[in-house]
Amino acid sequence: MTDQKYPPWEPPFAGTEAAHLLGSLDRLRATFRWKADGLDRDGLRATMPSSTLTVAGLLKHLAVQEDHAAAVKIAGRSLPSVWDANGWDADDDWELTSAVHDAPEDLLARYDDAVARSRTTVAAVVAERGLEADSAVTLDDGTAVSVRRILFDLLEEYGRHTGHLDLVREAVDGRVGEDPPLDWVWPALPAAGP
Repeated sequence: MTDQKYPPWEPPFAGTEAAHLLGSLDRLRATFRWKADGLDRDGLRATMPSSTLTVAGLLKHLAVQEDHAAAVKIAGRSLPSVWDANGWDADDDWELTSAVHDAPEDLLARYDDAVARSRTTVAAVVAERGLEADSAVTLDDGTAVSVRRILFDLLEEYGRHTGHLDLVREAVDGRVGEDPPLDWVWPALPAAGP
């Protein structure tokens, strides 16, 4: 156990709207990553009887969601080149279904790298233009979608899939809990806290 009072993934107790939103997103990222941490290839491939979801698939799915939200939807760029060799033309759920063939260290690195890219892109956009700025997404009627909305959508994506991961991880080895223990270290998460 460390001497720190609050873990680095704890959102601020009193801060700006951006600090609260990004802090809440980082908390879910950390919880998600901790739930996926320490599994071998078999653990990453495990499913539950009622679902084909795997920890591997969820890691790869949220990695692409990070890049899609930050690069494509917020910054108006293409997906990073790490996604160039994909199978989406043949399988809309390619990242979910193909992940069982990826090495555990590759999945974790892909996820960590996507979070780092996303965090960097979002921080720059929010610092320059704010949460209320237009994203690169426009609705059919021409309404521009705000950066805030894209980030809330990503937060919702994490909420849903962290719940899925809770169930799969508990079935694999019994790991339960809302937050990582205070001594858990995820190098991709900056030291922050309230």
